[in-house]
Amino acid sequence: MSDTQRLLTDTAERVFTDLCSRECAEAAEAGTWPAALWQALSDTGLAAAAVSEARGGAGAGLVDLCALARVAGRHAGPIPLVETWLAETLLAAANLPPIEGPLAAGPVLRGDTLRLERRGGNWTVSGTVKRLPGARHASALVLALDADDGARTVVVHDADSRIEATNYAGEPRDDWEFKQHVIADEWVGAAGYGMGRAELFFRGALFRTQQMAGAMERVLELTVAYAQERIQFGKAIGKFQAVQQQIAALASQVAAGSAVAQAAAEANSARLARFEIAAAKARIGEAVAVVAGVAHQVHAAMGFTHEHSLHRSTRRLWAWRDEFGTESEWQAWVGAVAVQLGGDALWPYVVAARKPDIGAALP
Repeated sequence: MSDTQRLLTDTAERVFTDLCSRECAEAAEAGTWPAALWQALSDTGLAAAAVSEARGGAGAGLVDLCALARVAGRHAGPIPLVETWLAETLLAAANLPPIEGPLAAGPVLRGDTLRLERRGGNWTVSGTVKRLPGARHASALVLALDADDGARTVVVHDADSRIEATNYAGEPRDDWEFKQHVIADEWVGAAGYGMGRAELFFRGALFRTQQMAGAMERVLELTVAYAQERIQFGKAIGKFQAVQQQIAALASQVAAGSAVAQAAAEANSARLARFEIAAAKARIGEAVAVVAGVAHQVHAAMGFTHEHSLHRSTRRLWAWRDEFGTESEWQAWVGAVAVQLGGDALWPYVVAARKPDIGAALP
């Protein structure tokens, strides 16, 4: 870990430890915006960590952002932090000015499509984006479109219609409908500039992988502590071999998830490493069933109470595994890559430090 990354993660740890309390989490699930937490992240520059120095921000690299996302996941931060970074990445790639967050970026589902048209001298966007993370609290929606003349980025400051919903963790996931919604010229990126939907999807999967790794580490920490504290038949339940075996299984999945998340982060230090992202999101998604299942078995009834903090991590694991691609979707993508490469070329491709993009379609 570099000195810069350590400084960033230490700062994030302090902010989340101080302000990401049970009261903050419960208020956020009830619909209250965690203003104090977001203000602290803004004051420390973490909310704008993805903004380059040339654009007035901290200029953190993708590896540093992954480390910060892991901290946010470990503390179950109820704010759209990584979504704000994704939105800024879209804005910067399209040469659009930075916008003060929080922001939302989309589409996040593979089947969602938006149409950008020129009508009567105005740009209009039509279509629906579903399950958009944190959008109801966002100062703007930053959307990636694959238009007829190339990838475009558009910024929407208000929408025609919104249907509010939440994911398993109680995080806002709203549907937004656009009916020839007019976009000002200055908020439409030039054709062929910026990121397409595929790159946004991969970057979102990378950040979710890091958040899930952090949440898994927290689940393991809580489970080990509870096993040492809970007394049954005169001794801590962690002394029983059956419980030890369960925790060992949990720990092995957490270790695997943490390893693939770190490998994916490091692989993206120089470029967008799609194969590593796909493999990591698939592997860490697989680990969720064991990690959450064993944790709740060890905690027994206590782990299912709203008062205990375990559910804030496990519910996010269940929700995040389905966002920016499920493990089965990413497994299908990796399989498509393997088929295109063929048997003889597969192993050299897997172990290569720099992998060419062979053009597999989104999962």
